[in-house]
Amino acid sequence: MLSDFTPMPTLAVKDLAAARAFYEGVLGFAPTGDAPDMALYTSGAGQFLVYPSSFAGTNKATYMAFQVPAAEFDSHVEALRSQGIEFQTFDYPGITWTDGIADLGSQRAVWFADPDGNILNLETPA
Repeated sequence: MLSDFTPMPTLAVKDLAAARAFYEGVLGFAPTGDAPDMALYTSGAGQFLVYPSSFAGTNKATYMAFQVPAAEFDSHVEALRSQGIEFQTFDYPGITWTDGIADLGSQRAVWFADPDGNILNLETPA
């Protein structure tokens, strides 16, 4: 029924101006459409929506993930670090951490948060 439609992640934020500064200024997204109370961004073949909500940052799971080719992973990690992004680590069976980068065997990944605590992930394909 819904498998024919492309999902659109939606991220709740407390302060839309701060979120726009992060997603546009730090991560480099350009808004593709917005209204005074939300911002829409395109990423690859998909889109995501950022909107204000009093529930912002209450989910402690990954909100959105970006897959990058393995050969480009390190350069993207360094670009994020150069923007002041700090990577999160956590205990999970089978993950080995080196300098904030998770080694999952056939995959590498980092997790980081936006200003409201929404958790984002950058990873290589499995």
